[in-house]
Amino acid sequence: MKTGISLPQLGPLASAENLIRAGRQAERLGYDSVWVLERLLYPLDPQEPYPAAPDGKLPETYQNVLDPLETLTFVAAHTSKVRLGTSVLVLPYHTPIQLARRISTIDVLSGGRVSVGVGVGWSRDEFEAVGTPFEKRGARADEFLQAMIDLWTKNPVGFEGQFYRIPESLVGPKPVQKPHPPIYIAGYGQYALDRAVRFGSGWNPAGIPDFDWLEGMIKQLHETARAAGSDSTEVVLRAFTMVFDQSLGEGRQPMMGTLDEIREDILRLRDMGVTELIHSPPSIGFDDKARIDEVMALMERLMEVSR
Repeated sequence: MKTGISLPQLGPLASAENLIRAGRQAERLGYDSVWVLERLLYPLDPQEPYPAAPDGKLPETYQNVLDPLETLTFVAAHTSKVRLGTSVLVLPYHTPIQLARRISTIDVLSGGRVSVGVGVGWSRDEFEAVGTPFEKRGARADEFLQAMIDLWTKNPVGFEGQFYRIPESLVGPKPVQKPHPPIYIAGYGQYALDRAVRFGSGWNPAGIPDFDWLEGMIKQLHETARAAGSDSTEVVLRAFTMVFDQSLGEGRQPMMGTLDEIREDILRLRDMGVTELIHSPPSIGFDDKARIDEVMALMERLMEVSR
């Protein structure tokens, strides 16, 4: 199982110096990948609750978020081996031609190091801000993925769909990775697994409600792939890893506990079929009081239990 880490892209930690330190630290420690997310705005009166928080409130660090692709481009220039991932880009906030070219450019400039996690989105406020209808976002995402894959793999390329049209054209650059960078699909229902098998290399969930649920979803992914005659069964899991000095007891949540408990959780995730684990500790992304030196130390501790 590979190991990734989130970059300090949010809140007060989001700076050029900290990104360089974190990227180089990840590479030095042997992390396989570094990851960023996409968030456009922090609505003062949100139309939808934030699905990743029990109280539905957005983390305050979302008030300051560096753009994911510019962040990866910057980190690519200061590293040489570590892979560069998005978990996730929200497809309807972009157009296929623009996003395909931007990702291809990073893949070329980094020597073929990009991994692409994508989702359909949930925030009506952000959909309104970019002028994209919230309705039919799943169908829009499917068409988007097909158009983007065509842009990466065909030359000339043309596309005619319900939502997007690309006139027959020569489009470059093409990605270094062939046929294209790996695509991982976020989401929690059968629709997400169907999309992962049809368009991607696998599934990109965020968070673990409980181990039994995750194991059931992974089995469902494998069954979906077998039925489609596909091998798109990679599971790139973004876990909100929290380290405590003392155990939280029998009712603790997955990936929250002492280092020994987290090591046991990592082994369990590997055994159930997770192929890459992205550590996304609150201190890196969701704690506005965290310090970069604390993040560097935590990265080292998490790598030690992930080997």
